[in-house]
Amino acid sequence: MTATQLTGSPVFRKGFRFLIEDSAAASASQRFFAHNPATGETLEPAFVAATSSQIDEAAHLASLAAPALAASSGSRRAQLLRTIADKLAAAQEPITARAHLETGLPAARLAGEMGRTTHQLRLFADLVAEGSWVDARIEEALPERKPLPRAAIRSMLRPLGPVVVFGASNFPLAFSVAGGDTAAALAAGCPVLVKAHPAHPGTSELVARCIVEAIAELDWPEGTFTLLMDSGIAVGQALVQHPSVKAVAFTGSTAGGQALMQLAASRPEPIPCFAEMGSVNPVFLLPHAVQERAASIATGLAASFTLGSGQFCTKPGIVFLPESTPDAFWQQLQDSVQALPMQGMLTARIAEHFTSSIATRARAVPSEGVFAASAADAATGACTRPTVFRLSAEEFLAHPELQEEIFGPTVLLVTYSNPTSLPAMAASLQGQLTATLHANPEDTALAAPLLAALETRAGRLLWNGYPTGVEVCDAMVHGGPFPATSDSRFTSVGTASIFRFVRPVCFQDIPEPLLPPELQLHNPLGIHRRVNGHPVAGRS
Repeated sequence: MTATQLTGSPVFRKGFRFLIEDSAAASASQRFFAHNPATGETLEPAFVAATSSQIDEAAHLASLAAPALAASSGSRRAQLLRTIADKLAAAQEPITARAHLETGLPAARLAGEMGRTTHQLRLFADLVAEGSWVDARIEEALPERKPLPRAAIRSMLRPLGPVVVFGASNFPLAFSVAGGDTAAALAAGCPVLVKAHPAHPGTSELVARCIVEAIAELDWPEGTFTLLMDSGIAVGQALVQHPSVKAVAFTGSTAGGQALMQLAASRPEPIPCFAEMGSVNPVFLLPHAVQERAASIATGLAASFTLGSGQFCTKPGIVFLPESTPDAFWQQLQDSVQALPMQGMLTARIAEHFTSSIATRARAVPSEGVFAASAADAATGACTRPTVFRLSAEEFLAHPELQEEIFGPTVLLVTYSNPTSLPAMAASLQGQLTATLHANPEDTALAAPLLAALETRAGRLLWNGYPTGVEVCDAMVHGGPFPATSDSRFTSVGTASIFRFVRPVCFQDIPEPLLPPELQLHNPLGIHRRVNGHPVAGRS
């Protein structure tokens, strides 16, 4: 497989049947191209937007596949996930080569992202193969109970049905076609319809081929997985509103996420929309920490807010620090930022929006304004200049618009005079994905109430670190109160993200042979369960 084998047509069904056999025969309004953000070059081939009839067919096939996926065993789902991971690993070179052309992301970053993608597929495979995640609960019948007998009552988590997944711009692999949302939905037993991100359609097609190959090889039903393309928003809107779709997973802008939430909620049958949106990921520097580690904190901060050109959803966007912060911090941060080159962005549109947002913020910041900016000369392509702003806590509180995320390499420094005001400052913030404290043991008395306040505002709390980068593991929470996400009860990273795509179902007095194996009294799968109010271990 090589990048030159791209067809420009959305992958559909097993066996490589395509929605449109010949992209050249499509109308001009259906055809679109990817572009190299570093050079502006148009990349072949042309890609084709799905039509309304093709969306209907894809959703219909997903609905037909849903019962078979729901009835499939955990071991069979695990086999599918592992096979997809193996095929992706084997095709890593052409996939990452195309991703580099379409995103400008460096080869090492994309190789790491491919590793994360295959890792999370295998992590979900381990989860469903073991099986205890379904939260099986059994209450045996008590026919002699007085004054009323008790029926036999059992419950477990069951899949919702077809899930629409939106590919993210900033993670063309790990949050895209075969990313965490797709892995979680397939693991839960849900068919997946992916709306590819228009910035990297070639990457999406190559990844989808690996999934389709695995589905065909293992004889899963048609409709288990579909990739649909579009240069705009029409296909995504149609998918969210389709009656066969039962849930939505989205990673992107606040505006985009809220629009999808409204569409999902306004349907005749409302469905959950799990949107991961904007976050400024505040960092709080406490007095003793910044006095002792001024230069090293500044160095780490500069690296964190510019990592990946600031295009991480966990990029620190606001830093609260004492007015008495040593000069070493300010000098080190200024030197670090001024030495940075221009930062390549994922698309020309993202670069233009960043430049416009920086200009707007420069006009809005009341006092010191721009503290530091890269001294690099302007470069060709979709590039931006890392920029740092500085103002007082009073000025920050007077301008709530400063809490809005700017996607790119920028950070806002907010100086405070009284550290005991930090819990109230934290409480004034919107919902966040992360919140970080830098503190020494001498700062413990200040840190305790601040942590308590931040727990109500963020999904992940960090100590003496930086939020960029999200470990994929069982304990990870990548979510937070609105507007960071649409539902703070869930995570979009880690194995707990599977719970977005299931619901509890109770079986009362259902005959034993008709029950799912997870609920049969003799426990044929050997999973951990709760029986008559007590946890019962499965086979070790």
